[in-house]
Amino acid sequence: MTIKKTYVVEGMHCSSCARNIEKELESLKGVNKGVVNLTTEKLALEYEDKIINENKIIEVIGNIGFKIKEESTILKLKIEGMHCASCSTNIEKTLNGTKGITECVVNLTTETAKVVYNSKIIGASKVIKIIEELGFKANVTDKGSNFEKKENELKKQGIQLGILIACSIPLLYIAMAPMITFLNLPIPNIIDHMKNTVNYAFAQIILLAPILFIARNMYYLGFKLLFKGKPNMDSLIAIGTSSAIIYSLYNLIYILIDPMHSNMNGLYFETAGMIITLIFLGKYLENRAKIKTTNNLKKLYDIAPKTALRLFEGVETEVFIEDIEIGDHLIVKPGSKVPIDGTVLKGFSYIDESMLTGESMPVKKVENNEVFGGTQNKEGILEIIVTKDSENTAIANIIKFIEEAQGTKAPIARLADVVSGYFVPVVISIASLAFIVWMIFTGDFQFSLKIFISVLVIACPCALGLATPTAIMVATGKGAELGILIKGGEALEAAHKISGIVFDKTGTLTVGEPKITDIITDREENKKIAIQFSASLEKASEHPLKDAFINKAIEEKLTLLDYVDFNAVPGHGIKGKVSGETVSIGNKALMVENNILLDDWEQKSNILNNDGKTTVYVSINNKIIAIVGIADTLKIESKEVVAKFKNMGIKTFMITGDNRKTAEVIGVKVGIERIYANVLPTKKAEIVKEIQAEGYVVAMVGDGINDAPALVQSDVGIAVGGGTDIAIESADIVLVKDNLNYIINAIILSKKTIINIKQNLFWAFIYNIVGIPLAAGIVYALGGPLLNPIFAAMAMSLSSVSVVSNALRLRRFKI
Repeated sequence: MTIKKTYVVEGMHCSSCARNIEKELESLKGVNKGVVNLTTEKLALEYEDKIINENKIIEVIGNIGFKIKEESTILKLKIEGMHCASCSTNIEKTLNGTKGITECVVNLTTETAKVVYNSKIIGASKVIKIIEELGFKANVTDKGSNFEKKENELKKQGIQLGILIACSIPLLYIAMAPMITFLNLPIPNIIDHMKNTVNYAFAQIILLAPILFIARNMYYLGFKLLFKGKPNMDSLIAIGTSSAIIYSLYNLIYILIDPMHSNMNGLYFETAGMIITLIFLGKYLENRAKIKTTNNLKKLYDIAPKTALRLFEGVETEVFIEDIEIGDHLIVKPGSKVPIDGTVLKGFSYIDESMLTGESMPVKKVENNEVFGGTQNKEGILEIIVTKDSENTAIANIIKFIEEAQGTKAPIARLADVVSGYFVPVVISIASLAFIVWMIFTGDFQFSLKIFISVLVIACPCALGLATPTAIMVATGKGAELGILIKGGEALEAAHKISGIVFDKTGTLTVGEPKITDIITDREENKKIAIQFSASLEKASEHPLKDAFINKAIEEKLTLLDYVDFNAVPGHGIKGKVSGETVSIGNKALMVENNILLDDWEQKSNILNNDGKTTVYVSINNKIIAIVGIADTLKIESKEVVAKFKNMGIKTFMITGDNRKTAEVIGVKVGIERIYANVLPTKKAEIVKEIQAEGYVVAMVGDGINDAPALVQSDVGIAVGGGTDIAIESADIVLVKDNLNYIINAIILSKKTIINIKQNLFWAFIYNIVGIPLAAGIVYALGGPLLNPIFAAMAMSLSSVSVVSNALRLRRFKI
């Protein structure tokens, strides 16, 4: 039997970790597929339970330094009725012994409980029922996934980073103060390198100890993977800093033997401490960015209601979403959200589906129409029948798609991990070979050990590690200053290669809200009358187009009049009396229903319709006086920006949930080369994938929740500043200013940054190519100087300084 499960993976912090897990799974017979998503820290696993069992898989992954456990849901409860420790203990024991519940912790003081459970085995309602059967009352306070845990982990990393900085700065000061003699830096007598040599050495060890303790997992994983032949970036850092520490401890022995005549330059504790601190700073910033990325998933989880009104035998009962089954009947009241995907059985209403389609106009829903979980019911009461379970709704599918697409990203920082697979064994081999050769020819162990340590110290991959993140840090900072938020290496890696750009329509190429664009009348004076009377009556309406009339009246500085006998005609329009006049505002059906003659007005209406506009008839005293055209207008810069992309050789596309006619009108006006219309959110992402399959490096530009999957699927997702939080957090680049010209600025900044990163990597590699042979004594054997480890460390530092200095040149970038 084929088993498909999702697991949470603990202990990953770089892309090579994810690759190592996938490679290990590929080697296991019976495992069909194992895809690791580094961003969400999840493993999607498919295996044959007759060939391999779950425990074996968990054991294998554990052997390479990681821990996996089946994905679970966290339920937070407020419990009433507890009055002693035995009450809380009773609840814990009962729930912990229930199938499907992996953890239950009850806090008697706060009267709360945290229950971790598998939603596929047991539901939230069942958990509460068990508690109530014990004689207590429980209410949900919060329910969700492991987002809170990740945020707490980031806080913990922040505290650790603070400790590292607090230790490494004084460590650096103590070590370097004696060497920078021209500054005459003060240092206490008790740790003066001349007066109290041993204290000087042990002061550094005391400051280094907390740093090594915090970094212990990095050493554990780095060496473990190294010995298994699967080194990652941790392996490089572990071997490099260990070399410095080992050599320092070696010199410490001589200090203890003869404090007055020992070599102070042989201590490199500060080198190890600063490298670890810088690496932890980079990891902290990376994890913080990762949490911001996964926040879009959290917001998507929060969109859908947590409960629903289930109708059974005429009785409405509030139930959890997880307890709803396909075929259940639900009631959706005005102003509430549709709880889950279904089909309308009874009722009539308008549903705001902008969170799915991105379109600003609510959609009319009648019997047999589909409705989607998380959308907003605007008007009437609906009875729906559930057609999807909570795992397969439109929102759930969007979440799954984002998670999968995020897992396929290839960040530019991966280069360092790939190189590390060859770099570490080569460096160790060179150092070992140099040691053996010099031992054979000189017989001097101390000299040979110095050669060995020099190779390892100079080969420390600090410059290689800084080459990419430093340039990214400077570029993203400069971008933010210019109104372009770039989230990291993923965007910078792909943005300079963009060959196709896909635009959403509503809110991206257009303003995103309906406006009155045309007023056709038989007499000029009727224009103001039509707007004034319409806006006066529309202020009582819930119709999607009401704001267009009211905003136009405000723009024209027209006074809104009193109205009576207001009547909304669902699907047709509105009627009423304004200043004693009978007013009807709506579509052709409303006019026909009230026996109002259309004459040649219908032909004029068709002209507006053909231009992609919605037409509204305005009738006073059963006579049409105007036709109003309403449309979402283009942004001022849209046409200009599309033309610039064409000049850059970038092909332009547009994907929209709007109808074909409207889409083509907008596309032609702007100059879009290929148009996709009537597209649902998940289909948007599929179309982006199709365009990528044609060979294009695709940038997707959008602003709505419906654009989130496509933003993540694209090589570079770009969200405009006026967009939703989820679109912004799903994107790789965010334009703070709602101006499409900034996309071009972002691409130019990206190109300059990539050039800078390549320069940094070049110098980092050249430094190692030149430095390692020098440290190995090749130049010395030919009659040149021998590289002392202190100069090896200085060279290592200079390589890092050169990389950082080069990256800082990006600060001079101007638009």
